[in-house]
Amino acid sequence: MPKQIVLLSGSISAGKTSLSTRLKEQFSCHVFKTKEVIQSLARQELGHDIESERRAMQKFGEDLDKETKGRWVRDALSRFLRDLGAAGPDAIIVVDAVRILDQIRAIRQAYSFSVVHLHLKAPPEVLAQRYQDRHVAGFRELTSFSEAEKNKTESRVRDLEDAADFVVDTSRCLPQAVLVRAATHLGLYSRAYGRRVDVVVGGQYGSEGKGHITSYLSREYSVLVRVGGPNAGHKVFQEPDPYTHHQLPSGTSRNATAKLILAPGCVLNATKLMEEVAKYGVDAERLSIDPQAMIISAADIKGEAGLVERIGSTGQGVGFATARKIKVRGCKVALAKDISDLRPFIRETWSLLEEAYRKNQKILVEGTQGAGLSLFHGSYPHVTSRDTSVAGCLS
Repeated sequence: MPKQIVLLSGSISAGKTSLSTRLKEQFSCHVFKTKEVIQSLARQELGHDIESERRAMQKFGEDLDKETKGRWVRDALSRFLRDLGAAGPDAIIVVDAVRILDQIRAIRQAYSFSVVHLHLKAPPEVLAQRYQDRHVAGFRELTSFSEAEKNKTESRVRDLEDAADFVVDTSRCLPQAVLVRAATHLGLYSRAYGRRVDVVVGGQYGSEGKGHITSYLSREYSVLVRVGGPNAGHKVFQEPDPYTHHQLPSGTSRNATAKLILAPGCVLNATKLMEEVAKYGVDAERLSIDPQAMIISAADIKGEAGLVERIGSTGQGVGFATARKIKVRGCKVALAKDISDLRPFIRETWSLLEEAYRKNQKILVEGTQGAGLSLFHGSYPHVTSRDTSVAGCLS
């Protein structure tokens, strides 16, 4: 028995063939066309091909239904499945299309829970316009949709909606969206996502070894992302000398090819960042800075000076800048896009991430503690819900 049999029903021009073609292309489904069965049975019975014309096909199909009570579709489907051989048990079969309730009943009786009935519909005026626009090479249509609907079977196809497991109005969405809705209902999308974003975070108050871990792992990734602000220094031991990164990702000096991103949740010391960029020879093609990253001011650094001894602050103004961004509503703050030296590096992070997703590239996010990481997630909630897993939670 096949893995799944999908029965498509719907009026002429409802989108059945368009959907079956997309299911075949994107999910390797096997398409079983009743139109081809009619032509084959006509050759066997009449000794010659039936005229490739709408009315002739309708008439021969109706005769088959009367003779077999719709079981001719089931019988031809059984032969189709036998011909698949060993591939049959894992196959998804799309039947394009069923026309009467007896055809559906016969297939359901034979294949039970493997059968899913999908009905496509659209308003009459939409169907009529599509019918006028359609052209199938080597097949002669009737003059209009209303003429085609004079056929008794065709006029009752819309009633199959009540017997369907799932109904899609194809006038309300593009063909690709119809595919997505159908595939979702059929369970064709995997519920497990390939992991593409890993996050290294600290579980305490810093100095857990995030820099070492990030540097070591960075060789496996195409994109390295930093969040948060300048720290006391992520020291990475690498021959011949150790490297210390305050704002650039810790894999900067170890991996010469990975793209570098400073995300919108960052707070930056522009002067020291440019010194670090120059020291490690990072060019604008490799490093991208989000335009919304906040710039630490001299006042932020001054305000934090008293906290160095009291709470062990790095005294770089990160806390003051972050608090000012949140607390002082309406106050103009300097952003990365406002700093002339940073402009060659300015690119929106979301577009870079989307490009990486399309290319199926792996991304490593070097977090601070929970607050810094939440700034990145707040900007890109789809990363949290879809992709993010914790590569290291160091304590």
